[in-house]
Amino acid sequence: MKVVNLSEQNSLLNQYIKEIRSVAIQGDSMRFRRNIERIGEVMAMEVSRVMDYAAEEVQTPLGIAQVPVIQDKVVLATVLRAGLPLHQGFLNMFDHAENAFLSAYRRVNEQGELEIVSEYLASPALDGKTLLIVDPMLATGMSMDAAYRTLLTHGQPKCVHLCCTIGTPDAIALLQREMPDDVTLWCAAIDPKLNEKKYIVPGLGDAGDLCFGEKL
Repeated sequence: MKVVNLSEQNSLLNQYIKEIRSVAIQGDSMRFRRNIERIGEVMAMEVSRVMDYAAEEVQTPLGIAQVPVIQDKVVLATVLRAGLPLHQGFLNMFDHAENAFLSAYRRVNEQGELEIVSEYLASPALDGKTLLIVDPMLATGMSMDAAYRTLLTHGQPKCVHLCCTIGTPDAIALLQREMPDDVTLWCAAIDPKLNEKKYIVPGLGDAGDLCFGEKL
């Protein structure tokens, strides 16, 4: 699996990352959601650079122009609920994409082990398409891995891109063990560790709660 850390480049993306981390700004949930959305827009542009293109003709008022256009049939998939603003950012750019949504939550099983449960999936057929799975927080990597495996029940994509706002070395190590070599992981930033509750440090807190309010 290839890993791309976009924070290693100087770009406007880092300003949005700074703002979603800031406790001084997080109280404005609308701004938080919009910054996550803008991160999705920037990341979508980066991912688009590695897709397949072909020249297509377009009629202008004065003649014919040839324009290189993406040929990939894109499916955008996200994990409910925290992933929705990031998903919207990608959809703003890949506005012809099909969409998939699934649920995933953590629970402790009878053996005392942490596991991911998915109880909902709405997805088009994935055969031969380019699948982008977007989820803001890549803490352990278990939710992303579970989402990938659940989505594959709807077909075999041509290629897969995993996209997150903040990831961790632990999650990256898990995905590198579990994912095929041709999968690419895109991170807007990578933080050093997890705390005892499996939250990313320094991270930003609970992305779902910051977007949509606290849950029971």
